[in-house]
Amino acid sequence: MSDDTVNEVEGERGETSWPLKPSERLWNRKSLFIVLMVAASATWCYIIGEYVGYYLPLWPGFLAMTAGAMIGMLLVTLAVVPTSSRFGVDSIKAAVPQFGHNGWIVTVSLQYLSIIGWNALLLIFFGRSVSRFLNAIGLGDENLANIVVPIATAGACLLVFVILMRGATGLERVAMWLFAFIIGVGAWLIIMLLIKEGDALAVALPAYASDKQLDFQYGIEIGLVSLLSWWPYIGSMTREARSPSVAAAPSMLGMGLPVPILSFVGLAAILVLETSDPSGWLTDVGGSFFGALALLFIIAANFGTAVAGLYASTVGIKAVPFLHRVSWNVALLISILPVIVIGIFFPNWVFDNFGTFVAYIGVFFAPLCGIQIIDYFLLRRQRISIRGLYAKGPDAPYGYWFGINPAAIVGMGVGVAVYLYLLDPISYEIREPFALVGASVPAAVLAAVAYAIVTLVVIRPLNKGGYRS
Repeated sequence: MSDDTVNEVEGERGETSWPLKPSERLWNRKSLFIVLMVAASATWCYIIGEYVGYYLPLWPGFLAMTAGAMIGMLLVTLAVVPTSSRFGVDSIKAAVPQFGHNGWIVTVSLQYLSIIGWNALLLIFFGRSVSRFLNAIGLGDENLANIVVPIATAGACLLVFVILMRGATGLERVAMWLFAFIIGVGAWLIIMLLIKEGDALAVALPAYASDKQLDFQYGIEIGLVSLLSWWPYIGSMTREARSPSVAAAPSMLGMGLPVPILSFVGLAAILVLETSDPSGWLTDVGGSFFGALALLFIIAANFGTAVAGLYASTVGIKAVPFLHRVSWNVALLISILPVIVIGIFFPNWVFDNFGTFVAYIGVFFAPLCGIQIIDYFLLRRQRISIRGLYAKGPDAPYGYWFGINPAAIVGMGVGVAVYLYLLDPISYEIREPFALVGASVPAAVLAAVAYAIVTLVVIRPLNKGGYRS
């Protein structure tokens, strides 16, 4: 297919699952860092901090979250960024060499469900923050939330749709507008908590603390799986960079650091205020004016991340064969509609199952990252066929059998089984050696080992997967 045909079918830059040409990749390190940082700075950070605060006091909790976050971000960066920024493709296409050209059945499903869950959470928080902001400036009382939350959630979805009609350009402009505001108010929240609640924080004890080593491992694991959730997002943004050398540092720092730093707010709040949601305590701690200002921050931060998430899922949807030729706006609508339904009609379900949702991210994305890392760096030695990412049929480089690579299925199965053995995502019950190694890292490593064994014993000898070309 010629470039002209591709452009005619797909539209403007950033509105396509086809690879972006080097001339179309306009983001430098600064632009990419800002976009990724804005995407990472959202209210879910406070809930992450809350869960860590159940097991660890303030500074050990912060250290555990930071360690876990950087490990998780390293896994995601190694798995996706080299391919996405080298060839201008998103996370879904970056996984084609490992999963096959019909592997989207696995990867798009994981991406779509993950981003729906996160964005439903964000936009529900968005609606609650709007309601509390109106209360802070003297409009209405707490009963106003029953009316404002669903209207604000639907209105936010509509605004996201309008912004993303311009694809990556709309995402970049939103990030630039929100950057300074998010940095400034986020820092103010942390300082305010330390000043006003410093004495209480020094002696605050977590509710479920038990064994120190086990509790610290819980903190690492929560931070790690939270950053694994960036797998669905990161490819759609790092594809806008011109090379892996441009994308690597912004990926690690722009997405890796904001989560534990903002999670510090939720960690501190749950220890001394018994709620991690800033919209519930900001006016009490900071007064009406500063509380209203900080609520604006919550609204802005959630909105920026929702824009990034829905952009990523829309690019991923266009990798589905029967949706490949739909217009960008139709694909965008498919991304947004489930978020609207969940956000308006089932908001409590999202909050009641947040811990399980985060754990299941580790269940699936840790093995996926392990498979991609070992395949790209060791088995393929960083050689990928860009034409093969889009070629179909049994003779295509990544055709495998019916477009599915059995090595990837075996690897995912082993990784999921290892994770579930070590940590139950529903009850959080553990088996040894979880206290020493956690669950996500062993799942990633053993998934990678299983994938490599099947590839070396079966796939390569049968000349499948493009390893010899």
